[in-house]
Amino acid sequence: MSGDESWLPGLWRMADAGNDWTHYIEQTYSRFRRDFIESQPQFRGVFVRCRRDPIDEDGKEVGFWHCVTEGPEEELRIPDLRRCERIAWIRPIIEHSTEVGIDVWENRNRGETRILLWYCEEFLIVLAARERRRDGFRYYQLITAYLTVEEHRKRKLRRERDEHQTRNG
Repeated sequence: MSGDESWLPGLWRMADAGNDWTHYIEQTYSRFRRDFIESQPQFRGVFVRCRRDPIDEDGKEVGFWHCVTEGPEEELRIPDLRRCERIAWIRPIIEHSTEVGIDVWENRNRGETRILLWYCEEFLIVLAARERRRDGFRYYQLITAYLTVEEHRKRKLRRERDEHQTRNG
């Protein structure tokens, strides 16, 4: 942690839901729904929305599942309790992106501009710049959020962040 993180909620653990997976995932989704479906945060004055389609058989958006599961193949992703525990961190980190301890930079991935917000070199949030075709409305789409615990991933992110800071002063 970097100082006064009173704006950052505590972890939401499975034990807080009586170790009942069904209750835990429903409450985790409820927090996500509050932060990204019922309202949207803003990053630098631009709304952040989650990817809603497709919606699974339980009525949960793909954007939610991407923030609480892991794996390279969309259909085979598995729940990640560490991601679930931090579901309520995503919005405050976006809204407090100028705080000490949050590094923010842009990169290009698959031809699109992405914004990375890295909290204390521990938790990464990825946003993608979007523009609605029909009216040109610009927004950011929440792509994913996850812990960065692997040292090789941290090295890659540090290098990318540092190169961006060097180029952009």
